[in-house]
Amino acid sequence: MRVDNRIAFITGAGSGLGKAFAMALAEAGADVVISELPGRESAAEGVAEVIRQLGRRALTLSLDVRDVDMIEAAVELIERDLGPIDIAVTNAGINITQPTLEVTEEAWDRVLDTNLKGVFFTAQRVARRMAVRKRGKIINIASQNGLVGYRDRASYCSAKGGVVNLTRLLAIELAPFNIQVNAVAPTFVFTPLTGPMFEDDGFREDVLSRIPLGRIAVPEEIVGSVVFLASAAADMITGHTLVVDGGWTAQ
Repeated sequence: MRVDNRIAFITGAGSGLGKAFAMALAEAGADVVISELPGRESAAEGVAEVIRQLGRRALTLSLDVRDVDMIEAAVELIERDLGPIDIAVTNAGINITQPTLEVTEEAWDRVLDTNLKGVFFTAQRVARRMAVRKRGKIINIASQNGLVGYRDRASYCSAKGGVVNLTRLLAIELAPFNIQVNAVAPTFVFTPLTGPMFEDDGFREDVLSRIPLGRIAVPEEIVGSVVFLASAAADMITGHTLVVDGGWTAQ
């Protein structure tokens, strides 16, 4: 499960799962592009510096995946300054928790535009170049909540469910170009961003009660799925959503 000398582009990789994916792909031999929202460039550069210390090349860029023109410019910059993108991990995402009867249009649009529109247009812009080369790996970061519902997350569950089915569609349409498209669907993962949620005893206990393995995941337990799907070991896998949920959806 190596990706030596490949170029991997990870959106939203300045912290949390995105950072873990970037580090794992670098440790597996890839050169890495880390994108983050405008204003978070220092976080991206911090990740890039650690990757450079591993002996891999790293590039950072500002990107809001809701802006299709920014995506196009980012892909052009990567291919000009670093080389052809071999692996794209569409990780950028947000969650705004609201009960169904209180969901606002603004929150709905922000979540769907980031978590679904951003995934599609990042994949599309990367795939256009991969198609010319007749090879590539696209890994969409979905969620177990794209497969099952969870309260106060109407927009998030809708977007991640869309990512799961979008992955199937992209796999079918891009197969003639030898591009494999898969998704990873994690359970709740403890990161600096999600940490405050678990300070709520009721929420933490409810989550733990639904995970047969009995613990909340950490990023290091998710990254292997991305490295696997990015590697030659997964060349015959496409259109699949790899669920990493400690057994949540098995019940």
